[in-house]
Amino acid sequence: MTSEVSQLLLSPWVLALFGLAIGSFLNVVIHRLPLMLERGWKMDSAEMLGVKIDPPAEITLATPRSRCPACGHPIAWHENIPVLSWLRLGGKCSACKARISPRYPVVEILTGLLFAATAWRFGAQPTTLLWCAFVGTLVALAGIDWDTTLLPDNMTLPLLWAGLVAAALGFTIPLKDALWGAVAGYVSLWTVYWVFKKATGKEGMGYGDFKLLAALGAWLGVQMVLPIVLAASVLGAMVGIVMKITGALREGRYVPFGPFLAGAGIVVMLAGHERVLDWLGWA
Repeated sequence: MTSEVSQLLLSPWVLALFGLAIGSFLNVVIHRLPLMLERGWKMDSAEMLGVKIDPPAEITLATPRSRCPACGHPIAWHENIPVLSWLRLGGKCSACKARISPRYPVVEILTGLLFAATAWRFGAQPTTLLWCAFVGTLVALAGIDWDTTLLPDNMTLPLLWAGLVAAALGFTIPLKDALWGAVAGYVSLWTVYWVFKKATGKEGMGYGDFKLLAALGAWLGVQMVLPIVLAASVLGAMVGIVMKITGALREGRYVPFGPFLAGAGIVVMLAGHERVLDWLGWA
Protein backbone atom coordinates (compact mmCIF):
# COMPACT_ATOMS: atom_id res chain seq x y z
CA MET A 1 0.00 0.00 0.00
CA THR A 2 1.52 3.32 -1.10
CA SER A 3 1.75 6.22 1.30
CA GLU A 4 -0.85 8.22 -0.64
CA VAL A 5 -3.38 5.38 -0.66
CA SER A 6 -2.75 4.71 3.02
CA GLN A 7 -3.28 8.38 3.85
CA LEU A 8 -6.60 8.32 1.97
CA LEU A 9 -7.99 5.02 3.27
CA LEU A 10 -7.02 5.77 6.87
CA SER A 11 -8.13 9.40 6.82
CA PRO A 12 -10.72 10.55 9.38
CA TRP A 13 -13.36 11.06 6.69
CA VAL A 14 -13.03 7.58 5.22
CA LEU A 15 -12.92 5.94 8.64
CA ALA A 16 -15.98 7.98 9.67
CA LEU A 17 -17.93 6.43 6.78
CA PHE A 18 -16.52 3.02 7.66
CA GLY A 19 -17.59 3.62 11.25
CA LEU A 20 -21.17 4.31 10.17
CA ALA A 21 -21.31 0.89 8.51
CA ILE A 22 -19.66 -0.80 11.50
CA GLY A 23 -22.14 0.98 13.77
CA SER A 24 -24.98 -0.63 11.85
CA PHE A 25 -23.41 -4.03 12.51
CA LEU A 26 -22.89 -3.17 16.18
CA ASN A 27 -26.63 -2.54 16.47
CA VAL A 28 -27.13 -6.14 15.36
CA VAL A 29 -24.56 -7.38 17.90
CA ILE A 30 -26.15 -5.39 20.73
CA HIS A 31 -29.59 -6.79 19.96
CA ARG A 32 -28.82 -10.36 18.96
CA LEU A 33 -25.83 -11.49 21.01
CA PRO A 34 -27.79 -11.57 24.32
CA LEU A 35 -30.53 -13.56 22.58
CA MET A 36 -27.95 -16.01 21.25
CA LEU A 37 -26.45 -16.43 24.71
CA GLU A 38 -29.87 -16.91 26.30
CA ARG A 39 -30.72 -19.60 23.76
CA GLY A 40 -27.44 -21.38 24.48
CA TRP A 41 -28.00 -21.23 28.24
CA LYS A 42 -31.48 -22.72 27.89
CA MET A 43 -30.23 -25.55 25.70
CA ASP A 44 -27.27 -26.30 27.99
CA SER A 45 -29.43 -26.23 31.12
CA ALA A 46 -31.99 -28.58 29.62
CA GLU A 47 -29.25 -30.99 28.57
CA MET A 48 -27.61 -30.99 32.02
CA LEU A 49 -30.96 -31.52 33.76
CA GLY A 50 -32.05 -34.18 31.30
CA VAL A 51 -35.15 -32.17 30.41
CA LYS A 52 -36.59 -32.18 26.92
CA ILE A 53 -37.65 -28.76 25.66
CA ASP A 54 -38.67 -27.34 22.33
CA PRO A 55 -35.48 -25.73 21.03
CA PRO A 56 -35.79 -21.93 20.89
CA ALA A 57 -35.66 -20.44 17.41
CA GLU A 58 -32.09 -20.42 16.16
CA ILE A 59 -30.55 -16.99 15.85
CA THR A 60 -27.11 -15.81 14.76
CA LEU A 61 -25.63 -12.44 13.88
CA ALA A 62 -26.45 -13.18 10.23
CA THR A 63 -29.73 -15.09 10.40
CA PRO A 64 -32.67 -14.74 10.35
CA ARG A 65 -32.98 -11.71 8.14
CA SER A 66 -33.78 -8.49 10.00
CA ARG A 67 -37.50 -7.78 10.31
CA CYS A 68 -39.76 -5.20 11.88
CA PRO A 69 -40.57 -6.51 15.38
CA ALA A 70 -44.09 -5.10 15.14
CA CYS A 71 -45.30 -6.52 11.81
CA GLY A 72 -42.56 -8.88 10.62
CA HIS A 73 -41.81 -6.83 7.48
CA PRO A 74 -38.40 -7.92 6.07
CA ILE A 75 -35.92 -5.04 6.06
CA ALA A 76 -34.80 -4.38 2.47
CA TRP A 77 -31.22 -3.35 1.74
CA HIS A 78 -32.26 0.21 0.92
CA GLU A 79 -34.01 0.41 4.30
CA ASN A 80 -30.80 -0.54 6.09
CA ILE A 81 -28.40 2.19 4.94
CA PRO A 82 -26.81 3.71 8.05
CA VAL A 83 -28.57 6.89 9.25
CA LEU A 84 -29.94 7.78 5.80
CA SER A 85 -32.59 5.05 5.76
CA TRP A 86 -33.82 6.00 9.22
CA LEU A 87 -34.12 9.63 8.13
CA ARG A 88 -35.83 8.74 4.84
CA LEU A 89 -38.35 6.53 6.63
CA GLY A 90 -38.99 9.18 9.24
CA GLY A 91 -38.02 6.76 12.01
CA LYS A 92 -40.92 4.45 11.15
CA CYS A 93 -41.39 1.03 9.54
CA SER A 94 -42.24 1.38 5.85
CA ALA A 95 -44.98 -1.23 6.18
CA CYS A 96 -46.80 -0.70 9.49
CA LYS A 97 -45.41 2.72 10.49
CA ALA A 98 -44.30 1.39 13.88
CA ARG A 99 -41.64 3.57 15.52
CA ILE A 100 -38.01 2.65 14.93
CA SER A 101 -35.84 3.52 17.92
CA PRO A 102 -33.55 6.53 17.33
CA ARG A 103 -30.84 4.56 19.10
CA TYR A 104 -30.01 2.82 15.82
CA PRO A 105 -28.78 5.97 14.04
CA VAL A 106 -27.27 7.26 17.31
CA VAL A 107 -25.04 4.17 17.58
CA GLU A 108 -24.09 4.50 13.90
CA ILE A 109 -23.23 8.20 14.21
CA LEU A 110 -21.37 7.65 17.49
CA THR A 111 -19.26 4.87 15.96
CA GLY A 112 -18.51 6.99 12.91
CA LEU A 113 -17.41 9.93 15.05
CA LEU A 114 -15.26 7.73 17.29
CA PHE A 115 -13.56 6.11 14.28
CA ALA A 116 -12.80 9.57 12.88
CA ALA A 117 -11.46 10.71 16.25
CA THR A 118 -9.30 7.59 16.43
CA ALA A 119 -7.87 8.40 12.99
CA TRP A 120 -7.01 11.93 14.13
CA ARG A 121 -5.45 10.55 17.30
CA PHE A 122 -3.21 7.90 15.74
CA GLY A 123 -2.81 9.11 12.15
CA ALA A 124 -2.76 7.13 8.91
CA GLN A 125 -1.07 3.94 10.10
CA PRO A 126 -2.27 0.31 10.20
CA THR A 127 -2.51 0.27 14.02
CA THR A 128 -5.31 2.85 13.72
CA LEU A 129 -7.55 0.03 12.48
CA LEU A 130 -6.59 -1.97 15.57
CA TRP A 131 -7.69 0.90 17.81
CA CYS A 132 -10.90 1.23 15.80
CA ALA A 133 -11.63 -2.43 16.56
CA PHE A 134 -10.98 -1.68 20.23
CA VAL A 135 -13.46 1.22 20.11
CA GLY A 136 -16.10 -0.76 18.24
CA THR A 137 -15.94 -3.58 20.76
CA LEU A 138 -16.38 -1.13 23.63
CA VAL A 139 -19.41 0.46 21.96
CA ALA A 140 -21.03 -2.95 21.58
CA LEU A 141 -20.23 -3.94 25.17
CA ALA A 142 -21.64 -0.66 26.48
CA GLY A 143 -24.89 -1.18 24.58
CA ILE A 144 -25.30 -4.77 25.71
CA ASP A 145 -24.55 -3.97 29.34
CA TRP A 146 -26.96 -1.03 29.34
CA ASP A 147 -29.76 -3.23 27.98
CA THR A 148 -29.12 -6.43 29.91
CA THR A 149 -26.56 -5.68 32.70
CA LEU A 150 -24.46 -8.36 30.99
CA LEU A 151 -20.87 -8.15 29.77
CA PRO A 152 -20.39 -11.34 27.71
CA ASP A 153 -17.21 -13.33 28.26
CA ASN A 154 -17.04 -14.02 24.55
CA MET A 155 -16.36 -10.30 24.04
CA THR A 156 -14.46 -9.20 27.16
CA LEU A 157 -11.98 -12.08 27.18
CA PRO A 158 -11.02 -11.79 23.47
CA LEU A 159 -10.62 -8.05 24.02
CA LEU A 160 -8.29 -8.77 26.95
CA TRP A 161 -6.19 -11.28 25.02
CA ALA A 162 -6.10 -9.05 21.94
CA GLY A 163 -4.67 -6.24 24.08
CA LEU A 164 -1.93 -8.49 25.43
CA VAL A 165 -1.09 -9.91 21.99
CA ALA A 166 -1.05 -6.43 20.42
CA ALA A 167 1.37 -5.29 23.12
CA ALA A 168 3.55 -8.38 22.66
CA LEU A 169 3.78 -7.63 18.93
CA GLY A 170 4.77 -4.02 19.61
CA PHE A 171 1.59 -2.48 18.20
CA THR A 172 0.37 -0.60 21.27
CA ILE A 173 2.18 -0.32 24.63
CA PRO A 174 5.08 -2.24 26.24
CA LEU A 175 4.03 -5.78 27.17
CA LYS A 176 5.00 -5.22 30.81
CA ASP A 177 2.60 -2.28 31.06
CA ALA A 178 -0.16 -4.27 29.36
CA LEU A 179 0.31 -7.30 31.61
CA TRP A 180 0.29 -5.30 34.84
CA GLY A 181 -2.56 -3.18 33.50
CA ALA A 182 -4.64 -6.32 33.06
CA VAL A 183 -3.73 -7.55 36.54
CA ALA A 184 -4.44 -4.17 38.16
CA GLY A 185 -7.73 -3.81 36.31
CA TYR A 186 -9.06 -7.16 37.42
CA VAL A 187 -7.74 -7.14 41.00
CA SER A 188 -8.86 -3.58 41.76
CA LEU A 189 -12.54 -4.14 41.00
CA TRP A 190 -12.42 -7.66 42.42
CA THR A 191 -11.23 -6.16 45.70
CA VAL A 192 -13.92 -3.46 45.67
CA TYR A 193 -16.55 -6.11 44.95
CA TRP A 194 -15.60 -8.28 47.93
CA VAL A 195 -15.13 -5.40 50.37
CA PHE A 196 -18.57 -4.06 49.44
CA LYS A 197 -20.15 -7.50 49.65
CA LYS A 198 -18.65 -8.22 53.08
CA ALA A 199 -19.73 -4.82 54.35
CA THR A 200 -23.28 -4.79 52.97
CA GLY A 201 -24.12 -8.35 52.03
CA LYS A 202 -24.92 -7.15 48.52
CA GLU A 203 -23.16 -7.40 45.18
CA GLY A 204 -22.20 -3.98 43.92
CA MET A 205 -21.10 -5.08 40.44
CA GLY A 206 -20.71 -8.15 38.27
CA TYR A 207 -17.64 -10.17 37.35
CA GLY A 208 -17.90 -8.85 33.81
CA ASP A 209 -16.80 -5.44 35.07
CA PHE A 210 -13.55 -6.98 36.40
CA LYS A 211 -12.83 -8.52 33.01
CA LEU A 212 -13.67 -5.35 31.11
CA LEU A 213 -11.34 -3.23 33.25
CA ALA A 214 -8.64 -5.90 32.87
CA ALA A 215 -9.05 -5.60 29.09
CA LEU A 216 -8.81 -1.81 29.27
CA GLY A 217 -5.65 -2.17 31.36
CA ALA A 218 -4.18 -4.52 28.76
CA TRP A 219 -4.76 -1.96 26.02
CA LEU A 220 -3.99 1.27 27.88
CA GLY A 221 -1.52 0.29 30.58
CA VAL A 222 -1.36 0.08 34.35
CA GLN A 223 -1.12 3.86 34.86
CA MET A 224 -4.49 4.39 33.19
CA VAL A 225 -6.48 1.95 35.35
CA LEU A 226 -7.12 4.40 38.20
CA PRO A 227 -8.05 7.33 35.91
CA ILE A 228 -10.51 5.08 34.09
CA VAL A 229 -12.13 3.96 37.35
CA LEU A 230 -12.32 7.52 38.66
CA ALA A 231 -13.86 8.90 35.47
CA ALA A 232 -16.32 6.01 35.17
CA SER A 233 -17.36 6.34 38.82
CA VAL A 234 -18.02 10.08 38.60
CA LEU A 235 -19.93 9.82 35.33
CA GLY A 236 -21.91 6.79 36.52
CA ALA A 237 -22.87 8.54 39.76
CA MET A 238 -24.02 11.63 37.89
CA VAL A 239 -26.13 9.64 35.44
CA GLY A 240 -27.58 7.53 38.26
CA ILE A 241 -28.59 10.63 40.23
CA VAL A 242 -30.26 12.19 37.18
CA MET A 243 -32.12 8.96 36.43
CA LYS A 244 -33.25 8.70 40.06
CA ILE A 245 -34.54 12.28 40.09
CA THR A 246 -36.37 11.88 36.78
CA GLY A 247 -37.87 8.53 37.76
CA ALA A 248 -36.03 6.64 35.00
CA LEU A 249 -34.34 4.42 37.59
CA ARG A 250 -36.90 2.14 39.22
CA GLU A 251 -36.61 1.08 42.85
CA GLY A 252 -34.33 -1.91 43.32
CA ARG A 253 -32.63 -1.40 39.95
CA TYR A 254 -29.15 -0.06 39.37
CA VAL A 255 -27.17 1.61 36.61
CA PRO A 256 -24.69 -0.82 35.01
CA PHE A 257 -21.05 0.19 35.39
CA GLY A 258 -19.81 -1.28 32.11
CA PRO A 259 -20.94 1.55 29.80
CA PHE A 260 -19.07 4.09 31.94
CA LEU A 261 -15.93 1.96 32.05
CA ALA A 262 -16.09 1.65 28.26
CA GLY A 263 -16.66 5.38 27.82
CA ALA A 264 -13.84 6.27 30.19
CA GLY A 265 -11.53 3.87 28.36
CA ILE A 266 -12.29 5.55 25.04
CA VAL A 267 -11.72 9.02 26.51
CA VAL A 268 -8.37 7.95 27.98
CA MET A 269 -7.35 6.40 24.65
CA LEU A 270 -8.20 9.57 22.71
CA ALA A 271 -6.61 11.91 25.26
CA GLY A 272 -3.37 9.95 25.53
CA HIS A 273 -1.34 8.96 28.57
CA GLU A 274 0.59 12.21 28.98
CA ARG A 275 -2.49 14.41 28.86
CA VAL A 276 -4.42 12.24 31.33
CA LEU A 277 -1.52 12.21 33.78
CA ASP A 278 -1.17 15.99 33.37
CA TRP A 279 -4.89 16.47 34.13
CA LEU A 280 -4.44 14.51 37.36
CA GLY A 281 -1.22 16.31 38.24
CA TRP A 282 0.77 13.06 38.04
CA ALA A 283 3.00 14.03 35.13
